Amino acid sequence: MLLPKAKWNIGAADGAAADVLGKALKLHPIVAKLLAARGLTDIAEAERFLKGEKDHFHDPFLLHGMDLAVARIREALDRGEKIRVYGDYDADGVSSTALMTHLLRRLGADFDTYIPHRANEGYGLNLRAIERAKESGVSLLITVDTGISAREQVAYAAELGIDVVVTDHHEPPELLPEAAAVLNPKKPGCPYPFKQLAGVGVAFKLAHALLGEPPLDLLEIAAIGTVADLMPLLGENRSIVKLGLARMQKSGFVGVQALLDAAGITDKEVTATHLGFSLAPRINASGRLDHAGDAVTLLTTNDREEAEQIAASLDELNKERQRLVEDMTKEALSLIGDDKPDKVIVVAREGWNVGVIGIVAAKLLERYYRPAIVLAIDPDTGLAKGSARSIPGYDMYRALTCCAGLLDHYGGHQAAAGMTVHRDKLPDFRESLNRLADEWLDDEQLVPVLQADALFTLEDVTVDCIRQIEALAPFGMGNPAPKFVLNGLQVTEKRTLGKDRQHMKLLVGRPEEPAAAGVEALGFGRGAQLEHISATARIDILGELGINEWNGVRRPQIVIQDLRVPHVQVFDWRGERKAVDKLSEVTAALRQERDRTAIVVEAGTPTRFIDPDRVPCGLWALDAQQGVVPLNAEARKGRFAEAEDVLLASLPDSMESMERMLGQCRAVRIYAAFADWDRDYATVPSRDSFKAVYQTVLHKKSWDLASVAFLEPVRRKLGLSEGMIRFMLTVFEELDFIECRGQTMQTAEAPRKRDMSESPAYRSRQARGDVEQMLVYTNGQQLTEWIVSRLQAQPIRIMEGIG
Repeated sequence: MLLPKAKWNIGAADGAAADVLGKALKLHPIVAKLLAARGLTDIAEAERFLKGEKDHFHDPFLLHGMDLAVARIREALDRGEKIRVYGDYDADGVSSTALMTHLLRRLGADFDTYIPHRANEGYGLNLRAIERAKESGVSLLITVDTGISAREQVAYAAELGIDVVVTDHHEPPELLPEAAAVLNPKKPGCPYPFKQLAGVGVAFKLAHALLGEPPLDLLEIAAIGTVADLMPLLGENRSIVKLGLARMQKSGFVGVQALLDAAGITDKEVTATHLGFSLAPRINASGRLDHAGDAVTLLTTNDREEAEQIAASLDELNKERQRLVEDMTKEALSLIGDDKPDKVIVVAREGWNVGVIGIVAAKLLERYYRPAIVLAIDPDTGLAKGSARSIPGYDMYRALTCCAGLLDHYGGHQAAAGMTVHRDKLPDFRESLNRLADEWLDDEQLVPVLQADALFTLEDVTVDCIRQIEALAPFGMGNPAPKFVLNGLQVTEKRTLGKDRQHMKLLVGRPEEPAAAGVEALGFGRGAQLEHISATARIDILGELGINEWNGVRRPQIVIQDLRVPHVQVFDWRGERKAVDKLSEVTAALRQERDRTAIVVEAGTPTRFIDPDRVPCGLWALDAQQGVVPLNAEARKGRFAEAEDVLLASLPDSMESMERMLGQCRAVRIYAAFADWDRDYATVPSRDSFKAVYQTVLHKKSWDLASVAFLEPVRRKLGLSEGMIRFMLTVFEELDFIECRGQTMQTAEAPRKRDMSESPAYRSRQARGDVEQMLVYTNGQQLTEWIVSRLQAQPIRIMEGIG
């Protein structure tokens, strides 16, 4: 058994609705089922989703305040007023600023742009920036991706004679700024039908209103900010990104071309994944480590050489950002330590870069699946600026509100937030957050959940099917790439990939058709899991489907998101002399506790390859009556039936003792090593050999118990091993032909005649033939079937839901 990392929720599509969609829109049955599983059962809605055409944009004047915003901007244009676009330093803010730059250039405006410095000024409108605008002769500020909470700052601008048009998409406060116009689809009473626009999406709608038609040439810019800000790729956002990506294949912006080149995406089909994981991080790096102004210049310049220089600079900044994140994450992990972390992780240190603490928090959440807060402490003021990431069930904004008395400042939403707190209050802050977690979170909520769209079979995994599934792209928030569960797959090949062998590659097939060609399955970052998948395992995979093209040949492949083995596994380690060390490595990788691990040895030879004093877990001996008996303190503290990992270190003397032990076993992983097996294990010497050795013993009469050197000549003559000689001496002793007196062995003076079969050791050696045949000479599948058939019934402990 191998448990998945997450709980699997498998969707169930409305079959009748899928059939109707498929017939009406001439869709592949699987594509129709996917649409139905995602709630797109209305034919017109599904058609809009699939096409995402330009005529699917809503009337921009449905945004409350749009008429006021257009009127004030046109007034500024007519009067030649100085306009300043005030943005934010993240990729959405940069994209919004760039889009407004292209728009105002087209309109012939007198304008400039301003983005605050993350470290020096912080987020949003600030009073000093407003004063600078006044000093520069600005009479109209247009905010993008910010301003909805800047009530005080907008009022101050008005005092200085500056009007403000606010365009934003963040959650509005109870009291809105008293601005010339406020554009936000989430504003109370706003009739705009799509509420999930990014900041750049709202800027795009303003451009639409001012130009009288959607500025399709600006969709590339709008697509970057929409994907970067993790907006759901549904409704109008889907049209923005789908059409923007189509234009980006042959981008009309030299800055976008340069950024694609720097990210290594030249000559590839640009996807939403490229925007989110290649372009956005490079744009964000400018605001995190330097100033976002360079990124705005990149997206607005017409100079190819300038664009290439800035793109190269952003690429280097992104590499520096990656190094910073890696170092800070290591430091954060060291602060958490090896112990089980709190329900809410809070780590703080001086010297951390405020620009990347949010990324580190996200990495901690990914590793532990717990809410995480990372804070950078200013050594001069003692103030710690933090960034938080949370999980469903723990509303981070609500939690911070409950702790407001400890905080200097905070803001955000359920999943992410920021705060400032003095270092002296950090212990109370941590305690308060965890007290709330005890009230709000149970253990089940600390297990991540993976949503799969449907159950698949390998017959479904074809190039044609995957190609048609791609009609649902672009994939991202709100419209994730389809995930499927495939059950009961046989692993026909497995190996690691990558310089550090960190990736897994499997070839999987149907158990009922072992000779059929398999399908490739890739698990990135899962190389270590190969040790936990036995050769006879039947695995279940939750993954995404893709196409691997090599030398012009296109083959389907599965990209593994999670996997499980829902049955007991038997690992064939036969002949492994360092099985104990190997077991320690495997269980450590599984994070298995020592009291859940057991080693079983034959009662008569428990120390041949094992030192009981050095075994770090329970050591048990086979026992004819009790099944197993404890041999060390670890074993005496626990119960054999509680062990989840069991190593069979040595061969038993009889099948009966092995079966009795397995009848008590409830392990989920059994490692069959039998490391003490050799060619003499089940060999019974001939009567002539017994006679020759006994004649030598009679001639010797007595000898030191520890030495049988006198038998060396006859051993060599008969071709016997030293172990065989000692076995024969055991038989003689059991038949009373020889006897032990202290440290000396000697022959009996008048032994009575007895048959060899009267010796227990002799009978045991004869019975070992059956043991050897089953446990040594069988193949892995036969060994697995024999062991599993004799185990106690095992509970299925997979995590799965339907819905």
